[in-house]
Amino acid sequence: MDNVKQASLLSLEQLQDSEKKQAEALREQPVKVLQFGEGNFLRGFADWMLQHSFKQGHFRGTVAVTQPRPTGRMKLERLRSQDGLYTLLTRGVQNGEQVDQQEVISVISRMIDPYEEWNDFLALAEHPELDIIISNTTEAGLTYTPTPYSLNEPMLSFPAKLTLLMYCRYQFFEGAGDKGWMLLPCELIERNGERLQEIVLMHARDWKLEEGFIAWVQEHNLFLNSLVDRIVPGAPSDAASWQAQLGYQDQMLNTAEPYHLWVIQGPASLDERLPLQRAGLNVHWVEDLAPYQLRKVRLLNGTHTLMASIGLVHGCQSVREIAEHAEWGAEARKAMLEEMVPAVPLPAQEMQVYASEVWERFLNPFVEHRLGDICLNSMSKFRVRLLPTLKAYHEQFEKLPEKVVKALACLIFLYDAQEQDGGWSGRTLDGARVKLSDDEGALRFMQSSWDEYRNGAVSRSGLIQRILGNEELWGEDLNEISGLPEAVWAELEELELSQS
Repeated sequence: MDNVKQASLLSLEQLQDSEKKQAEALREQPVKVLQFGEGNFLRGFADWMLQHSFKQGHFRGTVAVTQPRPTGRMKLERLRSQDGLYTLLTRGVQNGEQVDQQEVISVISRMIDPYEEWNDFLALAEHPELDIIISNTTEAGLTYTPTPYSLNEPMLSFPAKLTLLMYCRYQFFEGAGDKGWMLLPCELIERNGERLQEIVLMHARDWKLEEGFIAWVQEHNLFLNSLVDRIVPGAPSDAASWQAQLGYQDQMLNTAEPYHLWVIQGPASLDERLPLQRAGLNVHWVEDLAPYQLRKVRLLNGTHTLMASIGLVHGCQSVREIAEHAEWGAEARKAMLEEMVPAVPLPAQEMQVYASEVWERFLNPFVEHRLGDICLNSMSKFRVRLLPTLKAYHEQFEKLPEKVVKALACLIFLYDAQEQDGGWSGRTLDGARVKLSDDEGALRFMQSSWDEYRNGAVSRSGLIQRILGNEELWGEDLNEISGLPEAVWAELEELELSQS
């Protein structure tokens, strides 16, 4: 630990000669990508890909990073203090061989906090070389929120900020067709590119912007549906020992599994603009994204969300811990194979093979994927990742998927939310509190619902009916699904009894 304390913070000056030369060569390139999202995933996925492409002699540009929410300020400041550098550890098993690599990622050249540097953010619109927009703001970030038009104050929502930035670009370049962008949202919702375009146009019409701008958005910008797949859990639990080994302090140390996949709905010719496939990366330009989207969101992400609610309530901290757990690991695997796979309208054999591959990735001994990180925005994640399985299974078999129902009950139990020290926490069976990060309205609704139950204003069944009936949370009244309120009530009662 003493060596770690004495080590200098990672910076350009700390790099080895070869890494420093590469970083300096990169920094001579113009900003070609604007990235909405400073988190682990994009830094271990898109940024790593762009740097790999640069090393292969294809991509010629750097990345400007901006955070979609004010809470991302600390990560942005840490990146800035390290000259935009961070170390990526790629660890796991691929094609039967162990992979254990480390690399300093240097493709990020600018960090812009839109809430503190609003004018600098809007000035990005005037960069002629800026060509690609990438985002990962979670499912909750790709939503429409009515927002007043203002050039003087930062807007909170990602789509609103993007719309204004596009309008500034349209004005500055006088509607030039060759100044449109390729937009690649990585949020895990169906038709994410189309959805982003739809929200941008909603803001444009709200603000009564001219029809010429609306036409420019539609005709000269590519909003591409895409699907991303890589487990990027962030800093390892033994970060201190790693930093002693590296010889410098890295506040943004990141880890990723070797597996990576980016499927983009668009013509293969677009690889000229975003040269990832030619760099040998597992990137596919396809006509139809739907099959890839469906299997990944329902099986991999659905199982992650199920593991997070069940695991956290029962004291598990990571994906591998719950996957290896004698009881809850077996439950999670049964949920995947017996409830999720049958509810996906794709060839059963193909789904079984994919499910086996996913489970193998969950057991990666080198990657600690924290359930607390997966828990981010769990309400919207359940709606996107598990609710379709629940409904499809119920319709197909005329009964409820027991494990998915258990996950819903655990989510409701976990979201017995309390506000503490400017943040929120949920409860577990052992009485510990875990951090909750979700929509403020959703958290306050869950808090008030549980408070009413404890105060005797509603019964336990009334609590369930109130929560399941919130159409803002679920997009519909879940009380209408036959037997669901009773099944959730029974699971929640079992949790309450086990706690007492």
